[in-house]
Amino acid sequence: MAPNPEDFISIHVHIKYGPVFTVYVLGKRYTFVTEEEGLEAFCTSKNVDFERAVQQSVQHAVSVPEDIFYKNRSRHYIIIKGRLGTSNLHHLSGSLCQEFQKQIEDLGPEGMVELRDLVRHIMFPATVNILFGKDIFLTTRDKIKEFEEYYQTFDEGFEYATQLPEYFLKKWSKSKKWLLKSFEKVVLHAEKNNPSDGCSKTLLQHLLDNLQGKHFSAAYGLLLLWASQANAIPISFWTLAFILSHSSIYEKVMTELELVYSKSGKEKVQITKDELKKFPFTKWCILETLRLRAPGAIIKKVMNPIKVQNFVIPAGDLLTSSPYWIHRNPKYFPEPDIFKPDRWKEVNLEKNEFLKGFVAFGGGSHQCPGRWFALMEIHILVLMLLYKYEFSLLDPLPKESFLHLVGTQQPEGPCRIQYKRRVWK
Repeated sequence: MAPNPEDFISIHVHIKYGPVFTVYVLGKRYTFVTEEEGLEAFCTSKNVDFERAVQQSVQHAVSVPEDIFYKNRSRHYIIIKGRLGTSNLHHLSGSLCQEFQKQIEDLGPEGMVELRDLVRHIMFPATVNILFGKDIFLTTRDKIKEFEEYYQTFDEGFEYATQLPEYFLKKWSKSKKWLLKSFEKVVLHAEKNNPSDGCSKTLLQHLLDNLQGKHFSAAYGLLLLWASQANAIPISFWTLAFILSHSSIYEKVMTELELVYSKSGKEKVQITKDELKKFPFTKWCILETLRLRAPGAIIKKVMNPIKVQNFVIPAGDLLTSSPYWIHRNPKYFPEPDIFKPDRWKEVNLEKNEFLKGFVAFGGGSHQCPGRWFALMEIHILVLMLLYKYEFSLLDPLPKESFLHLVGTQQPEGPCRIQYKRRVWK
């Protein structure tokens, strides 16, 4: 009998099943590696391939054929890595602040809300306007709400849709079709208003300029939307939830804010990329959140047989590693189950270093190409919200749900907050 999802990412998995074990799921062989030698093979072996592992899932989820996805994967990876890389972030931070500010204003002076909803209502339209073009399809509050609702249904069923026929996921299938139809209009607008100056193009326009298979443009737009939102929103939620649930940590974050902004007297602050360097403790909180809420599993396809310890893993297997488990290995992270942002003071943030054993963004040559943009947008959002409002949790910190193996762990229960506009003295 195959282990359940919680077993896959349990800290005791290597004891229960051994350092290398294989399970069969829907006719596929998933071979898990749980110790250091297996992780090294996963990250560095030239005989494993990430794109080959996910191309069928991409076809199921957004209707991009496997051959088209594989033709475009390297070129698009380079484009995203360049446009959202560290050297280009200073061009994006100002616009991002303005977009966040616009959405934050809608919160009003005080209120009570589910924290996940608050984060999504701010981050979703702001990020869409940055990556796809301002006010192309999110032109009114009603349109934003409609688009967000369809996307939420799509995102919640995404993992199941990568493996199951759409026939069994009718509500999800409806959301996918609606989103693809909407992106046909987005693509037309992007192509019609495509500037010749590369610096003025949106990320979507850069990708469309270099796309092989133009009739799949809408599908690539939907894929970009999912990639930009699926992990950034829940990590923003968890970062705020962790901070608010630890009074001493909340106090340290506010101390950073007070040192920089308490005498500014401004109702709004504009946080630049360089200014983020003044908030290292808040960055540690984000990295510690990524450690504790990393994906349950990431996969690569074995293209030629590889050896891990005394096991030969055959070609065709999906080599699987669990960041969730690795991040709870006390060899790398002492007291692994405790939220300890201070453990990150050992790394040089300006050199974009991570602690050894940290694999939230993947490993080896294929890491998330948008990771530096994601870290920046989460950093800015957390600071802007805590500068603007006083928050208090109305529910205990929820446990993570083990219903999904792919992507950031979702909360199992509610996490309501009360907020009130902050008065700086």
